[in-house]
Amino acid sequence: MSDKKINRRLLREKSLQVLYAYEMNKEGLTMLSEGILSDIPVKADKEFSLDLINKVIANYDLLDAKIKERVNNWEMDRIALIDKLLLRIGIAELLYFPDIPPKVSINEVIEIAKEYSTSNSGKFINGILDAILNELKESGKLNKRGRGLIDVSLPKKSSAKE
Repeated sequence: MSDKKINRRLLREKSLQVLYAYEMNKEGLTMLSEGILSDIPVKADKEFSLDLINKVIANYDLLDAKIKERVNNWEMDRIALIDKLLLRIGIAELLYFPDIPPKVSINEVIEIAKEYSTSNSGKFINGILDAILNELKESGKLNKRGRGLIDVSLPKKSSAKE
């Protein structure tokens, strides 16, 4: 990889790989992170991935509780692991990354789902993350600043595509 900054989607994909591997055996997080993130040359990029991974793992119960609130009749163990991990990543970004616009977080995990998961994953993930985003806005718990404010206070527009 070149010395230029790696795009955030690739960093999210690498974070997903670390989380997936960690989910399989629940040990060796440092070793997994170092191995999978070893080809990221820019320190800030690697720190973004590590921060995302650590926020997901440290807040596992809270993130899963947010998912459970939204899946109604679905049981958590029926959700594809990749989808569950992407939902955790998306919710973690909504909650703990104030500089990332909510729509960017949601769109990124949807695009990753299209590549790595089932054909219905994008719609499923979008529905859950949109509901969580709306809940955070309504409760005043959406903490966004700087670039992260983009799209936060704008009313939802209806479009012909929906």
